[in-house]
Amino acid sequence: MERELTGADRRKRLVSLMREAGQPLSGAKLGQATGVSRQVVVQDIALLRTEGYSIVSTARGYRLDENTQAMRLFKVFHTDAQVEDELNTIVDSGGMVLEVMVNHRVYGKVTAPLRIANRRDVRAFVSDLNTGKSTPLLNVTAGYHFHRICADSEEILDEIADALRRKGYLAELLPYEQAAFSVEEI
Repeated sequence: MERELTGADRRKRLVSLMREAGQPLSGAKLGQATGVSRQVVVQDIALLRTEGYSIVSTARGYRLDENTQAMRLFKVFHTDAQVEDELNTIVDSGGMVLEVMVNHRVYGKVTAPLRIANRRDVRAFVSDLNTGKSTPLLNVTAGYHFHRICADSEEILDEIADALRRKGYLAELLPYEQAAFSVEEI
């Protein structure tokens, strides 16, 4: 018996299906592929849009409107006090922090969308942390966490890696971690 997808897994699958299709997919077709009704797909699309995905509704269905940007997974390590500097280093170098992830030994993989593209986004994020709404996800794994970062080119991603390395934030990405957080999952 095939396990039913959770809402989060289903939305990841919807993004993947739209990314692979290269053409609009109807709500009915997306529903069939994920085992839910067209109305559930409509609700999932709304949730994906709130997470920052650019999804266009056309007469023929939904399509993901993404730039063809380079994307890379970075493993980083730092303290709470260094969050702002780490994020500014990334955006100042031309990157966008799409999401933050941790691999918790009990809870497994935990991912949160960020979509941080500039210093204004960094200030807003850090302000939310400073108001006590929550603490950074890195605290559940003693400072180690992952960012999926996109940029206009692989060269810019290399520059981001160099800048993070110079500041001591870049950690070695192990082969099993690369597989656990594959680029195709977003």
